[in-house]
Amino acid sequence: MSPAELVTPELARQLTEISRDTHRQVGVLLNRQGFVTHVIVGDAKGLLIPPLPRERGFKGRLKGLRLIHTHLDASPLSQDDLMDLAFLRLDAVAALQVAEGGRPGAIQVGHLLPREAEGKNWALLEAAQVGALTLDFEALMSSLEEELARVGTQGEGRGKERAILIGVTGPSRLAAEDSLLELEELARSAGLEVAATLIQHRPRFDPRFLMGKGKISELVIQALQLGADLLVFDAELSPSQVRAITDFTELKVIDRTQLILDLFAQRARSREGKLQVEMAQVKYLLPRLRGRDDALSRLTGGIGGRGPGETRLEIDRRRLKERLHRLNQDLAKVRAERRERRQPRRRLRLPILSIIGYTNAGKSTLFNALTHASVAAEDRLFATLDPTSRRLRFPREREVIITDTVGFIKNLPNNLLEAFKATLEELEEADLLIHVIDLSNPRFIEQMAAVNDILASLGLEHKPVLKVFNKLDRVSPNLAALQCRIHRGVAISALDPETLPPLIARLAERVEELETLHAPLPEPVKVLPDAVSD
Repeated sequence: MSPAELVTPELARQLTEISRDTHRQVGVLLNRQGFVTHVIVGDAKGLLIPPLPRERGFKGRLKGLRLIHTHLDASPLSQDDLMDLAFLRLDAVAALQVAEGGRPGAIQVGHLLPREAEGKNWALLEAAQVGALTLDFEALMSSLEEELARVGTQGEGRGKERAILIGVTGPSRLAAEDSLLELEELARSAGLEVAATLIQHRPRFDPRFLMGKGKISELVIQALQLGADLLVFDAELSPSQVRAITDFTELKVIDRTQLILDLFAQRARSREGKLQVEMAQVKYLLPRLRGRDDALSRLTGGIGGRGPGETRLEIDRRRLKERLHRLNQDLAKVRAERRERRQPRRRLRLPILSIIGYTNAGKSTLFNALTHASVAAEDRLFATLDPTSRRLRFPREREVIITDTVGFIKNLPNNLLEAFKATLEELEEADLLIHVIDLSNPRFIEQMAAVNDILASLGLEHKPVLKVFNKLDRVSPNLAALQCRIHRGVAISALDPETLPPLIARLAERVEELETLHAPLPEPVKVLPDAVSD
């Protein structure tokens, strides 16, 4: 058969005659050269396509296979046919009607489009009989893939991974939109190009796919049209959900937690930071480790071994557990070293102020402005992972230690919080927490609540806190004044030194209050008894 032909009249006649004789749907999968790769026999209502190879399963490419199958009635392509077209990225799906006497009747062909048109992602072609179908199939597929590849490489992020961000929400759509905006900031900070975002509202989450199966089929088409190779879900997926979505879409799938872990891995510079990130990654990976094929299930016993031995999967798990144990030991040493470094502070009895806040609120910028340090301060999430401490002298010749810390984020992964305890111990030593808030962020109220929740989870909710509303230059003075009045805070712009004196004065006042509050009581005066005269 010529590659330009969708199907020959002879092959169509064979299919319809077999379908008439068996009273079942019959289909074949043809490759681009026109050769049959699979013969599929179903029942009267449909057929099941077997697992297909993934050799061509990368962005901008279709599967290289087309399905030609019979319909015993006069029905057109069904919804299942179109979902197979999307899920499997088939070149085309054709429904061939079985006419009287087993002759081929009308044929309907569906193929994907490089972009959505009139609310549809596929085009349908029809003809009263196979011979009347005027279609150069080879030229159609060539132009379709060229257009898919061209659309997929447009944009500023050429060379980057292209991702589609997905939020699945329950009752609150507004909260889901806010969360997806934050996920988009995380993705861009991690170096991804965001090709599209998608939110699906569901009263109940699907235990297998999280979202509906129909929406996933749309997602597969959208990923193909946009040249996306990564799906990022704004939720923590279970291992079984990751496997199910990956198997259906043939795309790389990660969740919010994995994205944050990857971002932290990019930012970690010190040995301590790298240890903490690796520990969190190992804890995340351990329950998700599984064999992907028979090769990982092969036994490693063999000559000289007793019994079946360990499977490759068990060995991988054991090695991860051993690595986790070593990381725990290394981090315990880090904590001990930090305690040693904090001893001179205790002997000097200098008050300790720790800057905390939501990620990208301007903590490092404020730290640099107060101490004239040069800590990296960038307009991106989690620019700071390693804590830095400097001395700060107040105008009245009073000195304090001020510390810059890692930023917080809502739904911070528990593994990451646990791993960063060595860093967060700095907060336990603090006499005052300086909570920096990005007043220009429309979600600053939710961000304040998220920071408070994390402090509570660390058992630090009773620490004295001074709220500092940053980025005063980007908001109205009325908003800043209102928030300062409600929270007894201070409004500043960390980039404008002229706004800092009120903050420094307030810090000096709070330190004096704390020292007065915690000043040791004077020792009682010992009254000597009167001398007894002889």
